[in-house]
Amino acid sequence: MLEAAFWDGVEQFNHRQFYECHDTLEAIWMEAMEPERTFYQGVLQIAVALYHLSNGNGRGATMLLGEGLRRLGRYTPDYDGVDVEQLVHQSAAILEDLQQRGPEQAAELWRSLSTSPGCEAPCLPTIHPVR
Repeated sequence: MLEAAFWDGVEQFNHRQFYECHDTLEAIWMEAMEPERTFYQGVLQIAVALYHLSNGNGRGATMLLGEGLRRLGRYTPDYDGVDVEQLVHQSAAILEDLQQRGPEQAAELWRSLSTSPGCEAPCLPTIHPVR
């Protein structure tokens, strides 16, 4: 069962407070047991990847998006009330775009995600409960 603090991290994630989300999720990840531990780590890595992307660090973003996606793959389509499929889909689209553009274009990609009206693909990932 997911920790209540996880949902605090989700709120931070969805408000683009990726560094704060990292701190929140890292605290519960360090104490968690499997299978939650790997789930938290995957979400944490996506958050840190987006933090790197927002700072123009394309190499760090690419590496952590890949790692986070690899960890979250076994939790799709949903896990303990979280729509993992949507998070994975949105994150994979960013990774693909970043790989096509190259890591030196991270800042440009971030600006396009930050200003995408109507969340046209690829869009900035969000985490939602299963509907």
